[in-house]
Amino acid sequence: MPELPEVERGRRIAAEVAEGRVITRVRCPDDRIVIEDVAPRTLARKLTGRLVGKVRRRGKQLWFELDEAPMPLFHFGMTGAFHVPDAPHLPLEAGIDPGEHWPPRFWKIQIDFEDGGRLAMTSARRLGRIRLRQDPMNEPPISKLGFDPLLDMPTPAAFARLVSGRHVTLKGLLLDQGFAAGVGNWIADEVLFQAALDPRRRADSLDDAEIRAMRRCLGKVIRAAVRVNADKKRFPRSWLFHHRWGRPSDAALPDGRRIEHLTVAGRTTAWVPSQQH
Repeated sequence: MPELPEVERGRRIAAEVAEGRVITRVRCPDDRIVIEDVAPRTLARKLTGRLVGKVRRRGKQLWFELDEAPMPLFHFGMTGAFHVPDAPHLPLEAGIDPGEHWPPRFWKIQIDFEDGGRLAMTSARRLGRIRLRQDPMNEPPISKLGFDPLLDMPTPAAFARLVSGRHVTLKGLLLDQGFAAGVGNWIADEVLFQAALDPRRRADSLDDAEIRAMRRCLGKVIRAAVRVNADKKRFPRSWLFHHRWGRPSDAALPDGRRIEHLTVAGRTTAWVPSQQH
């Protein structure tokens, strides 16, 4: 699933083509699963002619600030992404590549702008969502989200208050979008690896130094991934990320330390027992 860095990449793609421009045409297939709570024709009609101010993101949610409500809200789901013509895209799973032609395969909305720019959102597995909201920040799903680690990381004291007293696993806490918006499976594992924390530990078992380490590593991982525009080939080579994939029986760090896999908070979790306590 696209996590905060991938969605921030999508926001940047959309901002470049959309901000300060009028929407001149919107095309949507009759997909009542991806296009939620509004008829596709109604969605197209309400967006056409609107001026895009800013493209915003919070966690894994994206939306356009328009000159008039309602505003379109986008969620990429498991395999969604934004695309523009003749631009490279991040590698996706086999069988769901959007292709090199326009419009891309699996498109769910195409938006044309007054200067000739074009934007499409794809969702191969139909787990993405497109919604309309009058006030996105103050309506679900965004109003239910916690802090965004890139936009408004809490102070150390505030972070400690959020963590202490939570009798949940560290992995479960990091995956809770009501705690930290935008964190998904690989980011949670990377943060806990770098903070040297066992993903099975309960949040209320951490001491002050461990809480500070988790906060520091959460910010560091997010910033580093966003800095390289979510291009995973450019993530630091020291990261667990590069070594967690493939057959579990072969998983190890370059120095030989074993990478184990287990299920925590309902998700497959990669960790290094010799380092994480």
